[in-house]
Amino acid sequence: MPQVCANGLQLEYESFGAGSDPAILLIMGLGAQLGRWNVELCEALVARGFRVIRFDNRDCGLSSKLDESAVPDIGRTLRSGAPLDAPYTLEDMAADCIGLLDALGIERAHIVGASMGGAIAQIVAARYPQRTLSLTSIMSTSSHPDLPPPTSEAARALFAPLPPTRDREALIEDAISRQLAVASPEYPSCPQRLRERFTEEHERGFHPRGVARQLAAFLACGDRRALLATITAPTLVLHGADDPLIPVACGRDVAAHIPGAELRVIEGMAHDLPLALTDVFADAIVALASRAG
Repeated sequence: MPQVCANGLQLEYESFGAGSDPAILLIMGLGAQLGRWNVELCEALVARGFRVIRFDNRDCGLSSKLDESAVPDIGRTLRSGAPLDAPYTLEDMAADCIGLLDALGIERAHIVGASMGGAIAQIVAARYPQRTLSLTSIMSTSSHPDLPPPTSEAARALFAPLPPTRDREALIEDAISRQLAVASPEYPSCPQRLRERFTEEHERGFHPRGVARQLAAFLACGDRRALLATITAPTLVLHGADDPLIPVACGRDVAAHIPGAELRVIEGMAHDLPLALTDVFADAIVALASRAG
């Protein structure tokens, strides 16, 4: 896959479809590589007349690693309430997205983000309205402190330390277990496909230091409600009714604070992008894009 220099970093990306078609930029979440956007979804969007770009965020996959920066002690911060010293911010990661569009010669795009990527997408839409055709925020939040927290099981999946035995198989099993803790109950993943995905991710770019820095950026971001109120792009909020990590109330809150936003709650969906819902996601994103023009 190719790389471009964007915002002073090397970003690994993949493009589907014709360069002349309107662009959809897919922004993935915490520690998740570009392959978490199922190729089936990318192809479904291309079949509906769009160019699709997916990429590895900074500190993830094959994009630049910021290992000159320290790894924040997130556990100490959560225990003590002390300020979190994040090496970079979600605003920086939003600027990466714009840098990627610049490098690819894309003036405006439909911005789609999932989980932490949804938060980044919100910032792109708010800070760069002239570059944003539409916004689709999937299973994300405004990060307001009064919103409900993850379930205890989902929180353990997010914050638990890596297994003491850090051989390849133990780490792959650990990644699968964390995913299953937040997976959609009514749309289970194929076990073989799930293992293949996490095996590929492990071999392609296992980088826990980067995950910690991304998490610090997300936790340090703070309440975005005032920023959401400035978004002018047509907006769709998609959220799973059964999300244990970012509860559906968080999605409702995002929609409530973006003027004119449409909310769609998907029954049986949790905190993943089930293959069975590919056409649901594609149709929803394209319907919004068509309204946006």
